[in-house]
Amino acid sequence: MKILTSWLRHYLPTIPVDDIQLAEDLTLRGIAVEGVHTLTSGHLFEMDITTNRVDAMNHYGIAREAATIYDLPLAPLDVSLSATPTGQPFAVRIDASAEALCGRFTAQVLRDVTIASSAGLIAHFFSLLEQKQISNAVDASNFTLLGMGHPTHAFDLDKIVGGIVVRLAHKGETIKLLDGTERTLEADDLVIADHEKALGIAGVMGGWDTMITPETKNILVEAAWFDPASIRRSSRRHLLHTDASHRFERGADFNACPVANALVSQLILTAGGHAEGTLIDLVSPQIAARTASRPAINVSVKQVQRHLGTTLADTAEGSALTPELVRQYLTALGCTLTQGSEAATLAALNRDPQVGGVVSAQAIPADVFEVQLPSWRLDLEREIDLIEEIARVYGYNRFANTLPTPGIVIAHPTAAAEAAVRTRLLALGFSESISSTFASQAESDLFYTEAQQAGSKSTIPMENPLSEEASLLRPTLIPGMVTMLSHNLNRDVKEVRLFEQGQTFTGTTNAVTESAQLSIGLTSAHPQAAPPLQIAADAPIFELKGAIESVLSLFTLPAAVTFTTAAPAWLQQGRAATASIGSNPIACFGELAQVEATRRKLRQPLFLAQLDLATLYTFPLKSVLAHDLSRYQVVERDFSFTFLDAVKWGEIATAIHALNIPELQSLTPVEVWRDAKKYPGVYSLLARTVFQSHDHTLREDELTQWQTQIIATLTSLGGTIRA
Repeated sequence: MKILTSWLRHYLPTIPVDDIQLAEDLTLRGIAVEGVHTLTSGHLFEMDITTNRVDAMNHYGIAREAATIYDLPLAPLDVSLSATPTGQPFAVRIDASAEALCGRFTAQVLRDVTIASSAGLIAHFFSLLEQKQISNAVDASNFTLLGMGHPTHAFDLDKIVGGIVVRLAHKGETIKLLDGTERTLEADDLVIADHEKALGIAGVMGGWDTMITPETKNILVEAAWFDPASIRRSSRRHLLHTDASHRFERGADFNACPVANALVSQLILTAGGHAEGTLIDLVSPQIAARTASRPAINVSVKQVQRHLGTTLADTAEGSALTPELVRQYLTALGCTLTQGSEAATLAALNRDPQVGGVVSAQAIPADVFEVQLPSWRLDLEREIDLIEEIARVYGYNRFANTLPTPGIVIAHPTAAAEAAVRTRLLALGFSESISSTFASQAESDLFYTEAQQAGSKSTIPMENPLSEEASLLRPTLIPGMVTMLSHNLNRDVKEVRLFEQGQTFTGTTNAVTESAQLSIGLTSAHPQAAPPLQIAADAPIFELKGAIESVLSLFTLPAAVTFTTAAPAWLQQGRAATASIGSNPIACFGELAQVEATRRKLRQPLFLAQLDLATLYTFPLKSVLAHDLSRYQVVERDFSFTFLDAVKWGEIATAIHALNIPELQSLTPVEVWRDAKKYPGVYSLLARTVFQSHDHTLREDELTQWQTQIIATLTSLGGTIRA
């Protein structure tokens, strides 16, 4: 929504800050200013007003917020209108079928008007807003809507037959609207009609037949309150979302009707003419009781202080949220307050229906306010709503950063592990994704879990599924990952790296088991290499393997991680593997089976992995140790040995680290050399060790001792010192 600061200052000329600070102060109070644009006169605010704050979708509403923030008086709108008497008032009635949908209807007759171009403030503000100007009568309605927020409409009075009737439409009835389109109405469309035809869809758009033209001499100005649900139905049915329907759908101000009517009439009459008769104002007491005249709410100052907690301005004497401040804020927002200690007023307001007498002033404590709510704030219903308003106006940034219930909020047991896994995968270049919790039976059967692979299919059906494609709680994350990767490929996104942490569901309907799982998926645009060079083709598989190893390295595992070529059927055999901790499988990964890729018409191969986080979370996270850099020199020692091919580097590294030499900072294979023809079945390894102490310079006898231990260890593995 666009708001002019010059228009705001027209309503509230004493705003003590510049426009930039005003934008920041409004934003901190929940009236978000998304953008500030410099104009020849003031600034233009791009506002993001939440749907519950229809009262702030206009300049006067924003001015009220500014007046509340800076404790300024906001003058009420001038609604004075002199009218000549008439013997017979214009006929207006609300049909019985529409009484529940039209709570208030006001009408004012204007005679001998002059239709001309708008001038003055209307022309000035509309030019700044780049708002189209039509005529003074039409512009008056638009100006009032932007100014104080209530929709109105002007009819050519001479084209109305008999009088105005607010009724439900006749099924099949047609109407030509102001946009030139003809609509066929349904029986539950609320319309404003005369004695022969519909003149407009109530709260949505007026009709063509009674629109204002340059020949118009007499006008009927209408301002009404319509039921939000009724307006929403008509707006959706006829695909008409107008400025008027936008506000009526969210709950208009019941008491704004006569104000808006008077403002429009004033603006039209500035070019000539006069008002005839007093304002026609039809009111439904039942609807007024649940909108403008809702029961008062008691607000306790102690409850305000308890809910909102410590402020940065609190002193040893007490909270900064004093009764005086509570009264100031709520009064500025339009509430009428009566304090518990005001005995005479309470005696008049609080009657006990049980006794038929008057409740004493002591019935309400002195620190409690009885608050009569403003008609324009239908979103306020309970005491906590008013407490939230006090916090909002006071400023969320002025409260201390404390928890209201210290010591009770604790982190989930797996929160740290989940965060560590997420951080690691994000660092590896994967993006986090979220897929649906539901799956189809076909997908579940195809991408089975380990339990299903063993022959125990234990999916959980939904009692009332949305569709066949979402009939089960997902037993695995893989279907969702395949869908997301396919979605990207089908939109020419060829490089995709995703991961998802989520819950899977197995068991029975009466005993559901949730299990934390991790799925990883990627697809690469690199061309496939021809045999026997499979490096490019296998690169994504090794990337998945590296990602799994990186995630596993975050935890202190009870056994070494091993890899085998076993894999479930949905992975391409020979291009997939399973990772295990000791003898327990922890993850499977590889390329999606070619049959499934062909069935899905995928343009590139998909590479998938699923890791059992529930099992992994049973192991502790590794502790990150940090220490000062040593001031003492580093010493390197190289060891050149020959080994049989059966001896792997992991076995060598494990054996050396088992010596528990604190000064051993690193151990790396620098060079591996093979000559299969001359020395078949063996290879030569150059391993480099780095020693450093944090408290002294290393002595030669220490280095000799460690070197002897390492040589003995390598020799015990079948190694021979290379000559």
